[in-house]
Amino acid sequence: MKNKTSHKLIFEGAEMVGKSFVISQIYNYLEKKYNSNTKILNGCHWFNCDVGIFGTKNGKKIIDEYINILKILKNKNTIFEKFYLTDQVYNKLYNKKNINYQKQEKELKKLNAKIILLTVKNKKVFQDRIPDRLNNISHYQRVVQTTENYWKQQEEYLNLIKKSKLEYLIVDSTELLNKKFVKNLVDKILKFIHPVK
Repeated sequence: MKNKTSHKLIFEGAEMVGKSFVISQIYNYLEKKYNSNTKILNGCHWFNCDVGIFGTKNGKKIIDEYINILKILKNKNTIFEKFYLTDQVYNKLYNKKNINYQKQEKELKKLNAKIILLTVKNKKVFQDRIPDRLNNISHYQRVVQTTENYWKQQEEYLNLIKKSKLEYLIVDSTELLNKKFVKNLVDKILKFIHPVK
């Protein structure tokens, strides 16, 4: 049975499309709206799932454990930053493997999980964001890639999302420095997770 009292959101997209920033806006909305504790931020739970796991032999096992956590938190708002699509993309691009997540998608569908896929309009966006990423996260230097590789990541996400059994929304996150653009983007996501009856 679908749980309509809470939100299960999966944010996906290539590196440097702005997932963390956009999630912070949605998290802030959900946390504030649903918080019921003056000492603990319990209105929404935010998991950054890819900590050197996806694209490795442990990716699928970890995803299964996260789905178990999601079942425990079935009445809570939950956000996953990168999830099974990322494991699929990394495995295809880096290991030449196709990983099947049909079983996990069925479980996520029962939990009413939804995917928000962030995209950018052109390769230049990646080129412009690389210096900022390296400036803020020094260890990223060890895995930095070409703009072409980030663009290939995005193409893989777009191919996979079309096959998903979950409800999904594809959004443009090209102009995150524009406040009006960000407001419209957030409004679009909130409308997607709160459909008008």
